[in-house]
Formats: sequence, structure tokens, C-alpha cells
Amino acid sequence: MRPKIYLFGDFITESFGDGGWGASLANHFSRTVDVVLRGYSGYNTRLALKVVDRVFPAAESSGAAAPLAVTVFFGANDACLPDRYGAFQHVPLDEYKRNLHSIVAYLKVKLPSFTSLIYTTTKFANTYP
Repeated sequence: MRPKIYLFGDFITESFGDGGWGASLANHFSRTVDVVLRGYSGYNTRLALKVVDRVFPAAESSGAAAPLAVTVFFGANDACLPDRYGAFQHVPLDEYKRNLHSIVAYLKVKLPSFTSLIYTTTKFANTYP
């Protein structure tokens, strides 16, 4: 069985098409590592917390080896402006930070030997046209 790298995130992670970062990673590691996509369109960190236990069952309980690495890439939906169309996806910054910490804490308990890579969205201007 090959080692696995899990990509856990929102629509940016889900878009695994040609030229996407997930596809490039899978191509780079072809035949040596399985890249497992767990991207969920529309999800923010609040929703991610509700599914993380199903995405990453404990390695010891499933008999599978712990993943080689896990990426956690949320933030685009969390950053939706609270007074615009995507307001229902908005997560305040303090809650966003807590949610990311909770996701990583969960992974540390369930997959003690994992390596995590945390990606967040880039900073954007405080003004909106």
C-alpha cells in the first residue's frame, strides 16, 4: 500500500482539474504516493469541523497507516463579506482561527505522526469597490 497525502479544504482544493495544484501534486508523486482529494465546495471552517472526523478516521481503528501529510486549506468562503451575497458562509476572524486550531488539534490526536501543511487565503484590501 502506498503512503497517502490528504488534501482537505474548500472549493480551491476541490478543483483538481488539469493545471490545478492538487493535480500537479498527484502528477509529481505518481506511482509513489496516493494523493487523496477531500475538497468541499462551499465549505468554511465551521462546516469542516462537522466532517473532519469522517474525513480522517483514526489510523489505528481502520488498520491503515497514518497519512504521510495532510493539507488543510480553508478561508476563501470564511472570508466572504458579511453584508454581501455570500454572507451565510462568512466566519468571523477569531472563530476562523479557533476552527483551524481545532481541526489541527483533532488531527494531532487522531493521527499523532502526521505532518500538517496549513494554507490560508491571501490578505485582501479592506475597501470594496
